[in-house]
Amino acid sequence: MTESLDATDWSILVEVQRDGRIPLTELGRRVSLSASATTERVKRLEAAGIITGYHAAVDLTKVGFAVLAVVRLKYPGSRHQPLHRLLEERSEILECLRTTGDDCYLLKVAATSMAHLEQLIDELAQFGSTTTNLVYSQTLSYRGPQGP
Repeated sequence: MTESLDATDWSILVEVQRDGRIPLTELGRRVSLSASATTERVKRLEAAGIITGYHAAVDLTKVGFAVLAVVRLKYPGSRHQPLHRLLEERSEILECLRTTGDDCYLLKVAATSMAHLEQLIDELAQFGSTTTNLVYSQTLSYRGPQGP
């Protein structure tokens, strides 16, 4: 469906990524469509799997996760299912990307303390060698694509 996304679809995507709770009437006003036309467009984008959900952005520090880190994992095995189970079980693992290069996985993790981070790294180390980088600050939050 990406080939059939027009400028209005992209405008809807930008607005919904900016504010997932925007009322459809306000969204329609911002993209110059009626509420019913906007509703149909949003439903079509959802049905096509382009809009996959609506999420809240949470300040990790304010909910007790003061340590943010990026962990690179070299996974020498070919059976990834045990690792995938751990990824599902541990809510501190916020994101996981399978990558090319020396590392197999890149994980974004949040911890309540350095001791908590160490415990999490120890669990991940059972799957291969890890390299951990602490995050000082997040210069750019995930914002999603803004158009072609």
